[in-house]
Amino acid sequence: MSELAIDDICLGDLEFWAAPEKEREAAFKLLRDEAPISFHSEPLIEGYPQGPGFWALTRCDDIIYTSRHADIFCSGRGGTNIGDIPQEVSDFIGSIINMDDPRHKKLRNLVSAGFTPKALNDVLENVRLRTNEVIDAVAEKGQCDFVSELAAPMPLQIVCDMVGVPPSMEQSVLAQSNVILGVGDPEYVQNIEDLMGAFMVLYQMAMEIGQDRLDNPADDIATTLMHAEVDGERLTLGEFASFFILLVVAGNETTRTAISHGMWVLHNNPDQKALWRADFDGHAVNAVEEIVRWATPVIHFRRTATQDTEISGQRIAEGDKVVMWFNSANRDERAFEDPYKFDIMRSPNPHGGYGGGGPHFCLGANLARREIRVMFEQLFQRLPDLEITAEPALLQSSFIHGIKRMPCEFTPTK
Repeated sequence: MSELAIDDICLGDLEFWAAPEKEREAAFKLLRDEAPISFHSEPLIEGYPQGPGFWALTRCDDIIYTSRHADIFCSGRGGTNIGDIPQEVSDFIGSIINMDDPRHKKLRNLVSAGFTPKALNDVLENVRLRTNEVIDAVAEKGQCDFVSELAAPMPLQIVCDMVGVPPSMEQSVLAQSNVILGVGDPEYVQNIEDLMGAFMVLYQMAMEIGQDRLDNPADDIATTLMHAEVDGERLTLGEFASFFILLVVAGNETTRTAISHGMWVLHNNPDQKALWRADFDGHAVNAVEEIVRWATPVIHFRRTATQDTEISGQRIAEGDKVVMWFNSANRDERAFEDPYKFDIMRSPNPHGGYGGGGPHFCLGANLARREIRVMFEQLFQRLPDLEITAEPALLQSSFIHGIKRMPCEFTPTK
């Protein structure tokens, strides 16, 4: 990698994302140091013409600036993924993350009714119960796949509880989520039909649940969303369905990814693991933030310039695509001292794990923090000698920093 040149780096090339992670990290460091805003060709999406290319932002300050100026860098022109897709498809698969004000503000205000302190407190009470049920299911085995049997089930069950998905459908939600966020990895997605098929399964599920909550209100966030009003307006069934897809997919995948990477980095830094276990509550807040920084579950989001502008002196034309690489921002030496060191005492920690701020900051950030904290608290107490026994199998993706499988062993308990 010492001979790597700027011109050799193409962030839109699928082969780049198939390379070992250390090579990708070296490429992003080179970009941060020598070409922090660089232009790249776009990936080719089957069934769509190749786009004109995009500007890659790799430094933390530029990414925060872009995130917080939604009037200049919008989300609603072609979506938040790099390649353009038709607006009706973008609305269908992206919900509010692919929208701008005033429509974005209206819908965010409506869905925020499901994320009030009271509504979240009811959910948070369920996190510990669900976490212990997940650990109960593997405790006597002495070994399991950490991702599929420990990291994935709890956030999946929590988000399904929130939106009224019955237990019989949870595995379907997990399977469709793996497809939707597995674009680029041939294990999950072979063609565009696979992707759209997964969206349709969840969309139909959401339409049925939304209609049922209109007709038969229950004590869950799905009911709150379907009956909430802002300025006399309610979510339509279609708007609920699109938000449902965003919530169940992002709400389980990103937390699963953070927990999995958290366990892997603690395995590789036993001093940090011992430090946290010695004073769990004292270090929990900073440790969770450091896990999210380290994991960076969502690798990038794209924006589109609404006018001719500049970022750190680089001219950006109206209509240009700008891609914020959160993974690079979270390793930026200008923002973090010794960024390649995992440090549970790091503070402040201005990471971009929940976005770079602005109107699209993650609605579920506090829930995710709670889920990560409780999972490690219970793992330390109930499976104290759990160890990872092999290198994790990473998802091949430019969008999600996922771990597909990671075996572990521990002393069996009842």
